[in-house]
Amino acid sequence: MELSIQTSGLTKAYSGTKVVDALDLAVPRGAVYGFLGPNGAGKTTTMKMLLGLVRASAGSASVLGMSVTPRNRVQVNARVGSLIESPSCYPHLTARENLEVVRSLRGLPKRSIGEALATVRLDHTGSKPVGAFSLGMRQRLGLAAALMGNPELLLLDEPTNGLDPAGIQEIRELIRRLPAERGCTVLVSSHLLSEIDQMSDHVGIISHGRMVWQGPLGELHARARRWLELRTTDNERAARLLNASCGTDGWVRVPAVDDEPVARMTLSLAREGIGIVRLEERNEGLEGIFLALTGSEASL
Repeated sequence: MELSIQTSGLTKAYSGTKVVDALDLAVPRGAVYGFLGPNGAGKTTTMKMLLGLVRASAGSASVLGMSVTPRNRVQVNARVGSLIESPSCYPHLTARENLEVVRSLRGLPKRSIGEALATVRLDHTGSKPVGAFSLGMRQRLGLAAALMGNPELLLLDEPTNGLDPAGIQEIRELIRRLPAERGCTVLVSSHLLSEIDQMSDHVGIISHGRMVWQGPLGELHARARRWLELRTTDNERAARLLNASCGTDGWVRVPAVDDEPVARMTLSLAREGIGIVRLEERNEGLEGIFLALTGSEASL
């Protein structure tokens, strides 16, 4: 598998305290990789090390096949777009004028401004100053700046932070379509489980600076416990027949099985004169998996 980002033992310590601890990050090319962890887990520091903005205390990092060193930081970043923490802009200038500053500094063609604004749907803002933009619009402008020059890799640090539900949905949909539309890899960090679940196809979970799990999102969901809950006309007898547990909440719980065993189970209950009132499948969900992996609070 070709990787856009690979780190080995990447570590950053401040005054002897490890903020990032021996991190092995593997981001597949063309993926939307969700970098998930609580606030203070080391996500932003990791991204800054990948951009050469913070020097690692130990370990190594490779971005787009190039080792990240102080000597080649500019060369690496020429192929990378980033939005770290909050977007910065000149509030008295328009969106186009703000991007003109970025364009001139990076030596990009003038058409890159219109392409970036169209991608984030800000090409209609005209002479409106950025100071009058909503928070969501400013986030999209920061993303437009990161997209200029068609980068091969995007690093987005908490891009939905502080947005209302409509703004979150807008940024989420934009990020999901970037690999197909732009051919780039996206590393997006968040402390929100639901956001990573809905926007990424690969995920890495970081806790106290250490990677506790990474891989395809489908494999993470496959770790979830699944079970069936039945409500019958005689729960106690049904539980004995199925060798299952009978809760005080009026449900009989049995491990989840395939369709054919479920059919046999319902027939056996019917033969004993026990009617099934309800039959529902339950699963642990991403929050439960996160708890099992980190032992931390589910509300990140």
